[in-house]
Amino acid sequence: MMIKDTYPVAAGDMTVAGDVSARIKRQMKRLGIPSDIMRRVSVCTYEAEINLVIHSMGGEIEFEITAEDIIVRSRDVGPGIPDISKAMTEGWSTASNEVRNMGFGAGMGLPNMKRNADEFSIESTVGVGTNIVMTFHI
Repeated sequence: MMIKDTYPVAAGDMTVAGDVSARIKRQMKRLGIPSDIMRRVSVCTYEAEINLVIHSMGGEIEFEITAEDIIVRSRDVGPGIPDISKAMTEGWSTASNEVRNMGFGAGMGLPNMKRNADEFSIESTVGVGTNIVMTFHI
């Protein structure tokens, strides 16, 4: 089994934030992915999607299923992250007050992604963008 889909994520549109992760969750349900894995993938895709909406100038989430793994890749065009170790600290956020007032931007996105993925990597270039790869073993 090999499935690979790419979903665009627009910057700044909180009205559709979460749509991509919901589509991915429905796809996993149809495929019979075990619920514990589906939950972890859903948490990570939602966090990645929210980060793309809040912090980037747009990007995409790629969802791939192989016989052994589920791989989620988040790629964006954006300001990049100047200090990844600081960004990985729970509670640290660069979200605007407007975003925080909507209940987002608590600084838990990247730590939640790392905690829920079996493998996690992040690369970011200031002024270019950020790439995240998360792997979940089936």
